[in-house]
Amino acid sequence: MIVHVDMDAFFASVEQMDNPALRGRPVMVGGGERGVVATASYEARRFGVHSAMPAVQARRLCPEGIFVRPRFERYKELSGRIMEVLQAHSPLVEQASIDEAYLDAEGLERLYGSLAGLVCSLRCAIRSATGGLTCSVGAAPVKFLAKICSDVNKPDGVFILEPGDVDAFLASLPVRKIPGVGPRMAEALGKFGIRVASDMRRYSPDFFRTRFGRPGLVLLERAMGRDERSVEPVREAKSESAEETLARDTRDLELLRRILLAHAEKVGRRLRGRKLQGRTVTLKIKYADFTQITRSKTLEAPVASTQGIYGAARELLEAVSLKKAVRLIGVGVSNFGAPRERLTLLSLLNGGRSPELENEKRRMKLDRTLDALRERFGEAAVARGALAIQSRDGLEQGQRRRHGKDPEPSAQMPDAGNLRG
Repeated sequence: MIVHVDMDAFFASVEQMDNPALRGRPVMVGGGERGVVATASYEARRFGVHSAMPAVQARRLCPEGIFVRPRFERYKELSGRIMEVLQAHSPLVEQASIDEAYLDAEGLERLYGSLAGLVCSLRCAIRSATGGLTCSVGAAPVKFLAKICSDVNKPDGVFILEPGDVDAFLASLPVRKIPGVGPRMAEALGKFGIRVASDMRRYSPDFFRTRFGRPGLVLLERAMGRDERSVEPVREAKSESAEETLARDTRDLELLRRILLAHAEKVGRRLRGRKLQGRTVTLKIKYADFTQITRSKTLEAPVASTQGIYGAARELLEAVSLKKAVRLIGVGVSNFGAPRERLTLLSLLNGGRSPELENEKRRMKLDRTLDALRERFGEAAVARGALAIQSRDGLEQGQRRRHGKDPEPSAQMPDAGNLRG
């Protein structure tokens, strides 16, 4: 049996726990004037508010809702305590996100008397370690069913699916509940009369392969109650990213470049802190009409330097149409690590030296020096010239607005490598 532990409205519950004035009230974490809801309390969900919903829409649905700025350090602190509790109960724990994890429960019944005893111990220990937070727990023979089960009796509930009950459970399970089935896939399946998981068993693997490709075959496996994935205690990071919803929609290329540079700085520092490098840089843009695009570039050599990430992201940005104003912009790095054989070949093709690798080494040397300075003297100790000017321009424009004057056009973007300490 596999156990899935999912914290209840985690961010919002933390805010309600830390601030008694928020208890029992509709709380939405995130937002801002143009942002989205990160998490909504159950009081807010009754109004139809949910995570990833635009803040404007959430306010319209729940006018009395209270928006709270996220405190990620606090959430990480409590997440660490939760994972410690889980690891004290089982040697095999896989953290799926900041507020959920899987446990392999094999053999643990002997320690806790039964699977229900293990689940009871987990919930009590989490409540004690966090100061009162609740979680919902699902248990099932396979991973995807355990995740579905944790949602059955939310919040603060338990659902254990015994092996002998799997077929009956699948017979009434809406396909939309299966992880990976979104609205479009559900609609496509509905055209063939597939509305619950057991309906899929009427069709052959060839049917699913032809119409839906490999994801269709995986879906058929789920309909049979199969999931070969085990609980993996160490999960390798797949990507690192940063994005921002802008205060105003814009087509100002210079401004978007500066924001990209700031994102590249954040992503680069996280990667360097984790000793990771990636070969694929992805640009994400959401326009004012909420249409969204992503563009990716795979590099010859892996990067973690701010300049390496920014250079690739800027190329992608300059190839994108700005006929529509931009609402959100972000950058991500993935495809971590380059195969040793590829890097060796790259070096040999360049006479034993790879210009890409050499340039990245120089950039990384500079970035590590800046990281060390910030670590020792604080974040404000040193800043790249473009970001320092961006901050200064923002202050000057704010002062002009307060005095009823129009802001001046933004300054030309300097070389992103220039520094100001």
